[in-house]
This record gives sequence, structure tokens and C-alpha cells, in this order.
Amino acid sequence: MATVKDIAAAVGVSVATVSNVLNGKPNVGSVVRTKVLRAAKQLGYRPNRAAQAMRTGRTRAIGLVLPDLTNPFFPELAQAVENTARSLGLLVCLIDSQGSADGESDGFALLMQHGVDGVIWCPVGARLPAALRKLDRPVILVDRPGLRYPVVHSNYLAGGKLLAQYALRMGHRRVGLLSGPADLQSARLRRDGFVNACPDKLQIVWEVNVGFDGLLTSAAIDALVKHRNKVSLIAAGNDLIAISAIRCLTEHGVKVPEDMSVTGFDNIRWADLVTPRLTTVAQPMGAIAAKAVELMQKSLSGQTIPARHTLFEVTLIERDSVKRL
Repeated sequence: MATVKDIAAAVGVSVATVSNVLNGKPNVGSVVRTKVLRAAKQLGYRPNRAAQAMRTGRTRAIGLVLPDLTNPFFPELAQAVENTARSLGLLVCLIDSQGSADGESDGFALLMQHGVDGVIWCPVGARLPAALRKLDRPVILVDRPGLRYPVVHSNYLAGGKLLAQYALRMGHRRVGLLSGPADLQSARLRRDGFVNACPDKLQIVWEVNVGFDGLLTSAAIDALVKHRNKVSLIAAGNDLIAISAIRCLTEHGVKVPEDMSVTGFDNIRWADLVTPRLTTVAQPMGAIAAKAVELMQKSLSGQTIPARHTLFEVTLIERDSVKRL
């Protein structure tokens, strides 16, 4: 098995330089860094992470804390994070909070016990877990603006605006909103982008808040069924809510999109599999995950990451769930 000395000899640099490159430290030029990484790959180098952890106090493991793995958005996000992290030699320890603040706190405590170097986190809500208040390691947020950490997310306001403008182009004027959780800024931004895009042209006839898990409340079902003749389009806070709305409408004899149009948000893989195929807004999942891991890697190498937003633009995906009036 190749060693650090073998790589150093192949490239013609010191063992310390090779070690700096393999540990992600920034004090090596890009040309030398590229040569070292290429030689490591060609020689089949595999680092002994246990020995490194004993020597450096770093495990090269990061936590990934997600709110609900039954929502297909989050397994897709987890896969994208893990792919990028693995390419950088980072191990990902996944925690499913199961939609619970207590589960979130327990997950953070477990990650600390296992000595992760940092955490990529998509919060359940707006409350800071107790375990996180004592954390002395870097934290990067994804998909959830609002707390005091660096955060990577999509331009939700722009996504809501895209859907509102599309609704108008398709001839819809009276809309029902199945907005996401009111306590999440990501949900509020989607809603505000839609509502404020064309306030003089679009009328919001009714609005009900629904969890991102897509489970419709009795108030949501009542709005869909009892007030279905008052609107021509349902704008849902995410794709799961939209798919649940389509099922509810179908069960009550309302055809989508013939009798009612529906839009979602996220572009999960299910959106292209349901009938009708769902018109939605696509988030660049791969780019968001890659940026979150990149920020984590920079933080682990000693760089200071400011608590600011990294914003990615979204795209309207037009499918079959909206009828032109």
C-alpha cells in the first residue's frame, strides 16, 4: 500500500507538503496540490483515518442532520452531500431528526460523542437545539435561512414569483394556497414570492398552512373540497403537499388539471412520476450540496466562513398539472 513518503518521492516534494495537501490545508499552491492528488490516486493511496485522528484530533467525519427522510427531498440532498464529501475524503454521518426538535438534539449529542469535525444541518424549525449551543465546531446550514450560521439555499422568493407569473400566463386569477410551515423562513419566502409577485392581478381566495411532510390537515382538506369552485389553481408549498392535494382532489371527483390546476416546489423525483406530472420549481440540489460541503471543507482547513447566505437560482419546470384557461 502506498504511503505519504511514496507520494512525496513521486512528486518531488516534502512529506510535510503531501500531508498538508491530504489534510486539506490551504498553504499549498494549486499546481503542487494537483500533482500530489494525482500521484495519490495513481499510487492507490488510502489514508489511515484512525491514525490521523489520533495524531491531529480530526476524524475527517462530518455530520449531516436532516429533518425527515420520509420526504424524498432529503434523501436526494443526502446523496448529493455524500457524493461531494466522499470525493474530498470526508465521511458523512447521517442523522434523521424525524421531524422532532428532541430528535434533532439527540442527533447532535450523538455526533459530538463520535467526534465529527463539523455539521451540515437542515433544521426542523427555528429553535436552536441545546446541544448546538455548546458546539465548538463549524456548522453550515442548507435549505433553511434564518439562524446565525452560513447557509446555502435556493432563491425561494424568485421561485414563488416564477410560479405566480406562470399562473397568470396560463390564465389563472383566483388561487388557493397550501403554504408550508409558517415557522420556517424557507416556506414563508416561497409564499411571499408568489403572493407579492402580482398582487393586483392574482387573488388569493384562501390559504392554509401545511407541513412539508405533505400530510393534509382537516382545514386543508376542507379548503380543497368545499371551496374547490372558488379557485382554478392550487399553489402548494412543496411537491409533497402538491401530490397530496392531487390525490385528495381525485378522491373527491375533481380532475387535475381539467377541473383544477396544481403547482409544487422542489422538483423531487416523484414530481415526474405522478399523474398528472407535476409543474413545479426545481432547486439545484447538486450545486447546493456541493457548496455546503465546500464551505465545510474551507472551515475545517482554518478559513473563517461568514454567517451569510449563498443563494442559488431556481428554474420553472412546466409539466401537465396546470391547464391553460
